[in-house]
Amino acid sequence: MKSLFLFFTILIVLLVGTPSFVASQEAPSVYPETIFDDKLLLNGFAEKFSSESKDVIVAMIQDDGLNPYRMAAAVRVFKNKYSQEIVSPEKKFLEKILIRRMNRTDSPFVQVEVMETLCQMDRFKYFTTMVPGLILKLDHYNSTVNDLAYQSINQIIKSGNNRSREARIIFMTLRKILFLSRQRLAKITKPDERLQQKLDLVRWSIKVLGTEELKRLPKVVINLL
Repeated sequence: MKSLFLFFTILIVLLVGTPSFVASQEAPSVYPETIFDDKLLLNGFAEKFSSESKDVIVAMIQDDGLNPYRMAAAVRVFKNKYSQEIVSPEKKFLEKILIRRMNRTDSPFVQVEVMETLCQMDRFKYFTTMVPGLILKLDHYNSTVNDLAYQSINQIIKSGNNRSREARIIFMTLRKILFLSRQRLAKITKPDERLQQKLDLVRWSIKVLGTEELKRLPKVVINLL
């Protein structure tokens, strides 16, 4: 009787153990994002969605259950394809949708795409808050987020007219960041990529504002410049 009970116990364990093994084998196909590059995923989804209508893209942005990569790609498509054609009162409605999306997501990819999009839609209204937010993303641990933020800032700068107001916002944001890290910067002789990005933005702002702004920077930063 004991041997029969042991036999059925082993049989049940084997049968129960099988599904978890199968599930673990299927996991990569269910969640392909875990084995691919973030940038490739975002670019791939953006290309896939590029032919969608504005209504479809806006509906995707409003979908709280959409995968973050797809969400970021949808916002990018909206930014590149539709954001410049929007007029009031639709513009205010879409701005609210984008702000709601940014407030409801933990994805830095979505946040970066939304911040740039809002700046493109209304530069004067959103530059003061969104560009400093993008600058903070330059220190993100994920290199794709870092690159996206830097590209977004440069694109915003490129689409403007080198306004002193905007250069001042960028300069003062970076000045605070560099002052807080001046002890660490004192040990650096050759800037890494992330620090170089900040220095390049500082150079641009000084070019617009004038070299007298150099006096506002820590000495270690002037040496690196």
